[in-house]
Amino acid sequence: MKKYTNTGNKDTRSGFGAGLTELGQKNENVVALCADLIGSLKMDDFKKNHPERFFQVGIAEANMMGIAAGLTIGGKIPFTGTFANFSTGRVYDQIRQSIAYSDKNVKICASHAGLTLGEDGATHQILEDIGLMKMLPGMVVINPCDYNQTKAATIAIADHHGPVYLRFGRPSVANFTPENESFVIGKAILLNEGSDVTIVATGHLVWEALLAAEKLEEKGISAEVINIHTIKPLDEEAILKSVAKTGCIVTAEEHNILGGLGESVSRTLVSNHPAPQEFVAVNDSFGESGTPAQLMEKYGLNAEAIINAAEKAIKRK
Repeated sequence: MKKYTNTGNKDTRSGFGAGLTELGQKNENVVALCADLIGSLKMDDFKKNHPERFFQVGIAEANMMGIAAGLTIGGKIPFTGTFANFSTGRVYDQIRQSIAYSDKNVKICASHAGLTLGEDGATHQILEDIGLMKMLPGMVVINPCDYNQTKAATIAIADHHGPVYLRFGRPSVANFTPENESFVIGKAILLNEGSDVTIVATGHLVWEALLAAEKLEEKGISAEVINIHTIKPLDEEAILKSVAKTGCIVTAEEHNILGGLGESVSRTLVSNHPAPQEFVAVNDSFGESGTPAQLMEKYGLNAEAIINAAEKAIKRK
C-alpha cells in the first residue's frame, strides 16, 4: 500500500488564492470579482498586483454574477469569489439564466463549503451546492482535496471554455498531493490500489479515505482509493474499472447524501455495473455551529465512518 505524507496542514482557499495570483501574472484576460470577502477568499495579491482587473462588487452577489457574465462577452475570463452558500443558493437564478444557459465562460469560485465553515453555523454552511450546480447543463463541478490540488485546479480551469464551479474550504487540512501535479478536468486519480472495496472520495474526505485505507489494511482488508476531484464530468471509466475488481464501493463527501457525488456514482453503477454501495455524507440535514473537527465527527464525515461503511459494503457482496 502506498503511503502518503502530509507536508503540513494548509487551507484550500489559500490554494485558490495562490492559483489566482499565478494566473494574473500569465493571462491578462483573467479578471477577478469579489463580494466583500477579499481576505476570506485570499484574493489580496491579485487585487494588489492587478487593480485594473479586480472588481469589488460588495455584498451584491447576484449583481456580481451578472457582471461576470457580461465581462465574458469582451473575451475576459472572470473568476468570482465568495462563500459557497452565496455563490450558489443566493444567486442560483442568475447563474442559471445568465451564465449556464448562455454558456458563459465564468469561473464560480466558492470558499467555505460544507460543514467545515464551522462556527458560522447552518445559515452559512451549504451542503447542497454540488447538487445545485451539477444539475445545470454544461456546468463543470470541481471539488479538490488539498492546497496543492486547489491551486492546480484554479490554474487549469482558466483554459477550459465554459462555466465552472470550483468548490473549496476554510480550515487547514492535510496537504499531500504532489506540488506540481497537473490537473486534468474529469480525470480521477488512483491513489491506492486494492482488491476488496473501492473508496471514492472528494474534497476534504480524500485524506480521511487514505487514513481509513491504512486502518482497513491492518484488518486484512485491501481498499482501493480514488480521488474524484471532478464530480461533473464524472470519470465513470475509472469507477467502473475499480468496482469490476472489488465488487463494492463507498462514496465519501462533505455534502448532503442527496444530490452529491454518491448519487452520481449510483447512477453510473445502475446503468452499467450494479454493485453494493455505502454512503458517507450528511444524512439529509442542515449543519450547526461548532469547530470543523467537532462537526465532521458528529455528522460522520471521517476515517472511522469510511471504515464502517467499507466493512458494511463488503458484507453485502
